[in-house]
Amino acid sequence: MKARNLMIPLQEYLKPDTTLKEAANILRTAKRDEEKLGVKGLPVLDASGKMVGFLSMGDILKAVFPSYMSLMNLGDFTWDGMVEDMAKKARDKKVSEMMTTKVISVNEDAYLMECVDHMIKNNVKRLPVIGKDGRVTGILYERDVFFAITKAMLDENTGGGK
Repeated sequence: MKARNLMIPLQEYLKPDTTLKEAANILRTAKRDEEKLGVKGLPVLDASGKMVGFLSMGDILKAVFPSYMSLMNLGDFTWDGMVEDMAKKARDKKVSEMMTTKVISVNEDAYLMECVDHMIKNNVKRLPVIGKDGRVTGILYERDVFFAITKAMLDENTGGGK
């Protein structure tokens, strides 16, 4: 099985100049297949359609909770509504400021074992799938890889290894 067999075709993406407020709304309402379930991350594409980064829910949380704050004992000075105030301050940041630029991706012809290898070694839950033209054609989600593997474990595979 190859990445293109399991990937979800790309339906939504972000642009580098999108604000985090707009990005958060897109993540919350994005379609996965035909359902509006929301997604945990999306590729960031430039004007020519090439991937320049990836923005996840975690990246948005980091914008609200900067890494330097982990060095403090927040219980000593936090107040009710602190996170909400910080979120309001972060909402106008651009996706380009918070996105991950070192994106782990796979070619659409990558075999499932390569995809699993990338997910495990890089601790990622989703892989952008790159087509022959160098553009993102879809996203391979950990959940879909898991279900493909468990089908094999349960002898439910009908397509073999082709």
